[in-house]
Amino acid sequence: MKRQAGTLAIIAALISLTACNEEAQIGYQGYIEGEYLYLAAPQAGYLNTLDAERGSRVQVGQPLFAIAGDPDAEALSQAQSQAEAARQSAENLKLPRRTPEIAALEAEFRAAQASLALADAALTRQQALARRNFVSANALDEARSARDAARAQVDAARQHLASYRASLGREAEVLGAEAQVRAAEAVVAQKRWAVDRKAVSAPAAGEVSDTYYRPGEWVPAGSPVASLLPDARRRLRFFVPESTLAKIHPGQAVEAHCDGCTTPIRATVDFIAPQAEYTPPVIYSKGSREKLVFRVEAAPSPADAPRLRPGLPVDVTLAGE
Repeated sequence: MKRQAGTLAIIAALISLTACNEEAQIGYQGYIEGEYLYLAAPQAGYLNTLDAERGSRVQVGQPLFAIAGDPDAEALSQAQSQAEAARQSAENLKLPRRTPEIAALEAEFRAAQASLALADAALTRQQALARRNFVSANALDEARSARDAARAQVDAARQHLASYRASLGREAEVLGAEAQVRAAEAVVAQKRWAVDRKAVSAPAAGEVSDTYYRPGEWVPAGSPVASLLPDARRRLRFFVPESTLAKIHPGQAVEAHCDGCTTPIRATVDFIAPQAEYTPPVIYSKGSREKLVFRVEAAPSPADAPRLRPGLPVDVTLAGE
């Protein structure tokens, strides 16, 4: 009986120890993952300035680096001058003629009117003489033709003067000039884009992880000059066995704990892998026995994200556990 009592006591102790181990192992092993942004300029050139060193924190819109602007800056200045010339030409077509030009046309119009008055007077005299048979019919016809020609010249001078006094009215030319203005402005926008993209600013708040060039070095087009780890792109990645997968869903709150963390890391599940994968080797050291697990990712709260370092191991528990 004593031996049986001792055996029962040992079994009870083992059961108690197993329960304690299970309690100690509540949670899931994981780590912090970082999604880096590799920032580059679309135009090649010499690195002019490096405004943020690696390891420094930056805010949205803070300058990071700049490629030397020439020769794109000179091309932009040329395009702006050409666009201004096109605008001035279009405006000139819409305006009346200059005052000296209009004055000259007015003088021509007055001269035509004087010629018409003279021709009218000559015709009147010829008609009076013709009634008395003092001139031939041929002379009367010549006087009448001269009067008609003078009248036509007056009409032409009047129309010419009216067209100069008003807007030119050549709509096709005006439309063509306006099209040239739009084309020149498009070239300006293109050159300005090239110049502006040579200065790169932080697209998000975060930490400059590394820099790859120093001022004075040649940077090929599209080659990253700096890598940025945004706060919003630090994530919790952990692994759960199939047996507990049903308890996890997108939008669920989780907490993570790490060595040296004084407060838990709050996060929200936003991704569950659709297929299983083999347990990462680092998980074996934590006592996990499952061969296949599902990867789950969670976005940390904005307040906790800046203090998370990629690669940091964490223990994740579900809300309510």
